[in-house]
Amino acid sequence: MPITKHSRLVATTLAVALGSTALAACGSDDDKAASGPVSLTYWTWAPGMDKVVDLWNKGPGKKDRITVTVKKQASGDTLVTKILTAHKAKKAPDLVQAEYQALPTLVSNDALADISGDVGDAKGKFAAGVWQQTTLGTDAVYAVPQDIGPMMFYYREDLFKKYGLKVPTTWEQFAETARALKKKAPDTDLTTFSANDSGLFAGLAQQAGAKWWTTSKDTWKVAIDDPATEKVATFWGDLVKEGAVDNQPMYTPAWNKALNTGKQIAWVSAVWAPGTLTTAAPDTKGKWAMAPLPQWSATEDVTGSWGGSSTAVTTDSAHRSAAARFATWLNTDGDALNALAKESGIYPASSSAQLSGAFTTPPDYFANQPDFYTKAAEIAKTTAPSAWGPNVNVAYTTFKDAFGAAAKNKSDFAAALRTMQDATVADMKKQGFGVSE
Repeated sequence: MPITKHSRLVATTLAVALGSTALAACGSDDDKAASGPVSLTYWTWAPGMDKVVDLWNKGPGKKDRITVTVKKQASGDTLVTKILTAHKAKKAPDLVQAEYQALPTLVSNDALADISGDVGDAKGKFAAGVWQQTTLGTDAVYAVPQDIGPMMFYYREDLFKKYGLKVPTTWEQFAETARALKKKAPDTDLTTFSANDSGLFAGLAQQAGAKWWTTSKDTWKVAIDDPATEKVATFWGDLVKEGAVDNQPMYTPAWNKALNTGKQIAWVSAVWAPGTLTTAAPDTKGKWAMAPLPQWSATEDVTGSWGGSSTAVTTDSAHRSAAARFATWLNTDGDALNALAKESGIYPASSSAQLSGAFTTPPDYFANQPDFYTKAAEIAKTTAPSAWGPNVNVAYTTFKDAFGAAAKNKSDFAAALRTMQDATVADMKKQGFGVSE
């Protein structure tokens, strides 16, 4: 069921169409698996995945005569483009690793199959906000969650004590903490607003309740400049403009030095932060602590997500049920998840796995916080639903350009947000999507 640029359907409509046509036409393919072995190909960028897949091939896969071969790939937009190119030639692999924000793009191009009939009770193994990202708000299931990046607040415990600061539990307190630090240590910043990683801003907007893309019948509604996101943009823009926080990008030598020397004493990040801090600030090992993200209201308890991916089955696969069985095993089986943690370094989307295996002891960098993963699991449960669209790449690129300039010039963040909205809408219309604002 190819969908051209001028006749593309939104995810809701596509789910119905897939259920009634494409899946019905191909549903019998897997019956052939009973009469012979099945060979599947899996495109993934996760390190060590071949070792994890070996467990399948020597265990459940051997029993069911389903063999999976890993083909290592690049990540991000590069992989999405490669998948779509292969799909146009009807030669996409059976399985692909896909970031959550890429799913709508792949679904709207009819590249991913609805595997809702083949994942059993997998839904109950994930937080609702995590599972929702693989359904696109429909009854269909386009992937099984693999890893997630619930957002958290990291801070130098020793320097907070030195400067007499309390860990902020609301964003209002966060701003007050940033200002108080500037008064006590003018050359020190609480944190920085960085525009070189769009996922950070998207996660903050998600926490505030933003839904950048939603669908109604055959139309996409784009609301990147909705009140929730505008609140986030204005909050950070005001802090940057008054100099309460820094305006330098992350992941640079200067940023690493600021973290390592105590010039920046906090970082709004995600569960994977220990790995980054180990490299960026090696001299401060054991001096950091993790806490929940500040809230917009003292009565709230919600976090955003920064990063994460899933395992999806393509519509080109001749053995979708077999592929779905592997995807489910990979992301729900205890042995598989322990291997993923060890070999790939992921933080599992599966709720039960977050408190077992590799996650019973804290990261080495956070040995001073024995309950690191216990807290992380509690925070992960509060992940807010997301709302991704078919051209996240355009929104993200525009964010980097518009917000990068606004941060550097300390200019209007709300104007940068409108630029992001306008560029995203214009691109969707150009592609032939039905769009409302």
